[in-house]
Amino acid sequence: MKKALIAMSGGVDSSLAAKLMIDRGFECIGCTMKLYSNEDIGLERSRTCCSLDDVQDARSVAYKLGMPFYVFNFTDAFRDKVIRKFIESYEKGITPNPCIDCNRYMKFDKLYDRAKILDCDYIVTGHYARIEKKDGKFLLKKALDETKDQSYVLYAMTQQQLARTVFPLGDMRKSEVRDIAEQNGFVNADKPDSQDICFVPDGDYASIIELHTESKTVCGNFVDRQGNVLGKHKGVIHYTIGQRKGLGISSTAPLYVCEICPQSGDIVLGSNSDLLKTEADVSEFNWISGTVPQGKFRCKVKIRYRQAERWATVTPTGADSVHISFDEPQRAVTPGQAAVLYDGDIVLGGGTIKVQR
Repeated sequence: MKKALIAMSGGVDSSLAAKLMIDRGFECIGCTMKLYSNEDIGLERSRTCCSLDDVQDARSVAYKLGMPFYVFNFTDAFRDKVIRKFIESYEKGITPNPCIDCNRYMKFDKLYDRAKILDCDYIVTGHYARIEKKDGKFLLKKALDETKDQSYVLYAMTQQQLARTVFPLGDMRKSEVRDIAEQNGFVNADKPDSQDICFVPDGDYASIIELHTESKTVCGNFVDRQGNVLGKHKGVIHYTIGQRKGLGISSTAPLYVCEICPQSGDIVLGSNSDLLKTEADVSEFNWISGTVPQGKFRCKVKIRYRQAERWATVTPTGADSVHISFDEPQRAVTPGQAAVLYDGDIVLGGGTIKVQR
């Protein structure tokens, strides 16, 4: 009998993924990754952290399904690989995507090591995505339910990882998942989906950065595109490309953050049209096939999780870098975010936006 290690977040998706694997005849082990402590997110030690409630929900479902259940303490690795990068990115004027780093370094790296120790053949998660094998290669594909598709945050997966991963929910709709969970009496059947970055539960990411750096950020100048000072800002970590709200600058026309300059401390403000870009250089690129295409090609590109893909011409510029030329100008192409390439519903790969112009 094949063994599967089920990554259980405490939510309904990973819980149902566990049940579906048991129904398929797998020997299953449930686990939750402890990724941060109260101190990491600014809570007092005596308060109940939301992650502990999630562990209890995951344990409840695992025991209901008759599965062994473990909690793996990955707080040190998470702090090093995800939180530290998150902080350093904002300090450099870059907007990171910690969910991608969590998938890369925690779920499909650290958790794989534990799976080996437990002699598990597969890692299983509640992601909405599909894996298909064709002509000897594994394909990462969009989920059937495009409103829940999570393939964007999975672009860093390799052939080796795809071969040992199962996404049981890829062919299901969210409404169906909740219905089955309720029919089976899962405690989290109606639990709301998580919307925030897990270690920034109140959305105040600047406070988390200040907590970990133990220092207040340095104020600087808002300037226009000609370098004229428009006012003072609270520090570069408080802003991201495309931001309009919270600037505190009076103007006859709307102003947006167009550029962040951590070296000088300036933040450049401009109009919405100043945010439109047609070119982007992308690094740390992962080709899911394991092979770099020869020459430029056409495909669709997604530069934000909740955004539809847009047509572009892509030119590989190295083993792990590409240049993207969009057919139409794109708004707020943001350094630090991911650019993910799609051929229909197949994910070709993705990387980190470094430069836009």
